[in-house]
Amino acid sequence: MSSKALHYPASPGPADSAHDDHALRRAAVASFIGNFVEWFDYAAYGYLAAIIAVVFFPEADKTTGLMAAFAVFAISFIVRPIGGIIWGHLGDRIGRRTALSLSILIMSGATFCIAFLPTYAQVGMLAPILLLIIRLVQGFSAAGEYAGAAAFLAEYAPDGKRGLYTSIVPASTAAGLLFGALFVALLHATLSHDDLHNWGWRLPFLLAAPFGLIGRYIRLHLEDTPKFRQMEQNMEKKEAASKVPIRELMGRYRMKVVIAFGVTCLNAVAFYLILSYMPTYLSAELGMNETDSFLASTVSLATYIFFIFLMGTLSDRFGRKTMLIAASVAFIVLTVPLFALLDGASFATILLIQIAFGALLTMNDGTLACFLSEIFPTKVRYSGFAFSFNSANALFGGTAPFIATWLISVTGSKTAPAWYLVGAAVVALCAMLMIHETAHEALADD
Repeated sequence: MSSKALHYPASPGPADSAHDDHALRRAAVASFIGNFVEWFDYAAYGYLAAIIAVVFFPEADKTTGLMAAFAVFAISFIVRPIGGIIWGHLGDRIGRRTALSLSILIMSGATFCIAFLPTYAQVGMLAPILLLIIRLVQGFSAAGEYAGAAAFLAEYAPDGKRGLYTSIVPASTAAGLLFGALFVALLHATLSHDDLHNWGWRLPFLLAAPFGLIGRYIRLHLEDTPKFRQMEQNMEKKEAASKVPIRELMGRYRMKVVIAFGVTCLNAVAFYLILSYMPTYLSAELGMNETDSFLASTVSLATYIFFIFLMGTLSDRFGRKTMLIAASVAFIVLTVPLFALLDGASFATILLIQIAFGALLTMNDGTLACFLSEIFPTKVRYSGFAFSFNSANALFGGTAPFIATWLISVTGSKTAPAWYLVGAAVVALCAMLMIHETAHEALADD
């Protein structure tokens, strides 16, 4: 790599000082906690899907009940593009900090409510309806979390280290999933079958309230990003920000939205298949006992967190485009063979395969958040990231566990989900070939 490629233009904003370092650390902590809360909820729901299917859909057979539970999981993603537009508008017009402080409050409150839902045995069909309503609220609030936290960190981070700092966002996601896996594994290990189905499944959702309040408190005591504050100052001189960011986004930056959507397809499918659906796949489809499946997921998540920071650092050195193309190619080549090896494999082999999948995923995850923050300018950065990311997740992420279960049921092939993942990788590869490198430039303001 040439020295010219490593020259970063001077970035406007506050000077590099102790105050800014402190603000960057606080921003990192606030972003970590917010995503941690969100994805702990998704982990709890995904890892308890088999029990939730029995509690809320008891009259269905095992496969139908599981598909119903995953359908509720998927439906919550329908509102994500709408949430992305609204949260993006708030973040681009009012401020990143304000949007993130509101989103974590709504998310943690809705998650907390799940712990108090009545069961199907108590109120009949009202139970799954209430579950669906809460999941829709969660989907709406979650639409502003990941994109906002990534944009927030990207705008705080110094040039040359944006990949490293924004990798905190997917790392916090994995940490939430890891804690969820540990918590659910502990429930399986300590509670009887009846206790787990009667009241034990409610316990993880109770933790959302204190986590959410802590995250909101930290966010309310942050300054908004230097980039956003500079944009506000410029607005006094000229119209630096669109009054309706989504309108400008879909007009002037439409092609970038399409590219961002395509690249995110791989992240959406791979993330939910590998980190959320996999424990259910191992136990429900391959007959692995639940304790071992959760243990394997826990170990692979721990290694994932290590890899995510490594990949973020590598993306600063080699570029976002290089890393995202490499991830797509790796998934195309390796997914089907790795899935085929899972059936009948020993615990050690399954664990190694899950670690390998996690490493492949971090090539994408450790780079994507920074890439999506870099391709959009400040005035529509939150909107562009949130809309494209949430649209892809609505169509392909939230539906991934449902589609995987359905594909296996209609084809009879346990490797059917692997081909779905390969298709997503092909789409992402085509999208990345259409854009230039963004890593070695200052964040765009226009």
